[in-house]
Amino acid sequence: MDNLVPVSTQRCLPVRPAAGSRNATLAALWRTYGAQPVQLQRTREGRNLSRERYRRAEEFMLPLALGAPGDWPDFLYATGIVAQLALSSHLLDVGFPDTWCARYVSLHIDRSLAYANASGFGYECAETARLATVLSPYWKWNHRHLVDRPRPKDGGFTPDQVRSLVRALMDHVAHVTGHGRSRRRMRIS
Repeated sequence: MDNLVPVSTQRCLPVRPAAGSRNATLAALWRTYGAQPVQLQRTREGRNLSRERYRRAEEFMLPLALGAPGDWPDFLYATGIVAQLALSSHLLDVGFPDTWCARYVSLHIDRSLAYANASGFGYECAETARLATVLSPYWKWNHRHLVDRPRPKDGGFTPDQVRSLVRALMDHVAHVTGHGRSRRRMRIS
């Protein structure tokens, strides 16, 4: 327990970047991650897929509920899935193509958060960014990956801290995209 790093209790506040800085920030991210630039274009198909991703994120919140079975790597793996589905909900909503996300973002939650914030998501939260880095790429928390490898560093997070950060992220995605919380999710959080 001596490796625990305290998690800030301050609330994460939405921040809206200026429109001109969005283009520069996206261009910088494309260079950093070696991604092909893409023209963001909102579509009905993207909106529908965005809504579906948000619903799937809600479903994957179930293993994160207090008292749910599983160990710490399972918990972090499920957290990675929730965060990636939630952030991809925003990315699809603002016009990133799904195939582009699969190729250039993949299972890297830190990239998803960076692209989301560069495209108007407005969620500059140091602890969420730190968690995204710990989780990325989230496949590293899968038991199949951990069989003959040492467990990755968990950043000193506790389950309650992770639940709180992911719940706040989900709430922000719902607020930004307009996707409502399902009744089932409302019962577990």
